[in-house]
Amino acid sequence: MSRAARLLELLQLLRRHRHPIQGAALAQQMDVSLRTLYRDIATLQAQGAQIEGEAGVGYVLKPGFTLPPLMFKADELEALVLGSRWVAGRSDDAQLADAARSALAKISAVLPAELRHELDSSALLVGPGESLSGPEQLMARLRSAMRNELKLTLQYRDLKGQASERVVWPFALGFFDSARVLVAWCEMRQAIRNFRVDRIGNMTVSSIRYPRSRQALLAEWRALEGIAPQ
Repeated sequence: MSRAARLLELLQLLRRHRHPIQGAALAQQMDVSLRTLYRDIATLQAQGAQIEGEAGVGYVLKPGFTLPPLMFKADELEALVLGSRWVAGRSDDAQLADAARSALAKISAVLPAELRHELDSSALLVGPGESLSGPEQLMARLRSAMRNELKLTLQYRDLKGQASERVVWPFALGFFDSARVLVAWCEMRQAIRNFRVDRIGNMTVSSIRYPRSRQALLAEWRALEGIAPQ
């Protein structure tokens, strides 16, 4: 592997970690010596990459750092196309569908000509699926509340048809073929609970932020479910 390719791979690896990762772990994943890793990080920092941290503490790439146009592998392009087409074609959230098409167009715009042809000619197609209905703009409102870490008041009907009012702290949305599921901390149950979006009646978005961070709630839920961090 050339040094330029190694530096790009290191940037990509740092982008996948939102929290500091130890130099030794990075070196192991890159299959290089710790000394080489430190030299590569110093090179990237000198070239403008916003990498924070130090030896013994760990390193993290600051959010918002923009990489130059990337060289994707064929299977990476196929994964991007397939995922974007699924969201654009199967999402019940019009804003999210438009965002998927826009993101794919932006990626296409910065690709070299030969890779743009690979993207445009991808034969991975998404078939039609069952249309999931729900209150107008509900999904977009849920995503907005999650991003801003705002409490929600839900009128909810459970599997047995029993209605209740819940004040919840939304932190994740699960997209399944047959349902959309809100994952949230429920103040009434004092625990994390799943709520099927199609069973939500009226929903009020509060102006009050919930007291714990969305990242902390997500980490707790992953630990409870035995899901490895992404």
